[in-house]
Amino acid sequence: MSFDAFDAWWWPYLFILLAGWLATDSWRYLGVYLGGKLSEGSDILVFVRCVATALVAAVIANLIVFPSGALADAPLTLRVGASIAGFSAYLLSRKQILVGIVVAEIILLTGLYLLG
Repeated sequence: MSFDAFDAWWWPYLFILLAGWLATDSWRYLGVYLGGKLSEGSDILVFVRCVATALVAAVIANLIVFPSGALADAPLTLRVGASIAGFSAYLLSRKQILVGIVVAEIILLTGLYLLG
């Protein structure tokens, strides 16, 4: 069965529901069930947290180094500088995520305005 299997108006919605929601939520429910039986400091949960953190860091690095859209017009030094400034603000503000995001966005938007 593929996306082009049916020619009905409702088929794309059903396909998204089955392929997207069901495929991901079944693993989430299984993770909640199995994760409830593990202690928080167990080796397997530490490993899972490390892998999840590495994946998020890789996605962010990919968005900074290889952006698409309007951000691709910004110089790499501006993108990296804004992310370093945002991370520094995050650490200096006692790990408040919103502060880091706002500082990085202000620097990025100011740099784009001045360059553009």
